[in-house]
Amino acid sequence: MNTKPIVMVIEDEELLLQAITKKLKLSNLDVIACNNGHQAIDHFKDLNNKPDAIWLDYYLGDMDGINFMEKLKSHKELANIPVLVVSNSASPDKVHRMLALGAKEYFIKAEHRLDELVDQIKKFIEEKN
Repeated sequence: MNTKPIVMVIEDEELLLQAITKKLKLSNLDVIACNNGHQAIDHFKDLNNKPDAIWLDYYLGDMDGINFMEKLKSHKELANIPVLVVSNSASPDKVHRMLALGAKEYFIKAEHRLDELVDQIKKFIEEKN
């Protein structure tokens, strides 16, 4: 039985996905790495262990964060998973829409170190438990 918290990372930049995955694993978290939104949504169909949190890049190759959040929130059993949105840009409207759809926080990549974001996702998991 897996006792480590699980974080799903959805990031379309492969090098960044690898860096985030490595950092989370070094922080004693298990990771489900997805490089697009459809891969993540498909993963939920077969997932026995839901992730404890989701690290979501806003801009994905196949959909944006709003599309992903709408799909996630349409499944009652997934709607309470805390989501941390990490993006290269943020307009007030975009941030407001993501938070209204249930994202816990919205961060600009360039303004935060990876360590800070890992600490934030761990905080979400602790608050949830």
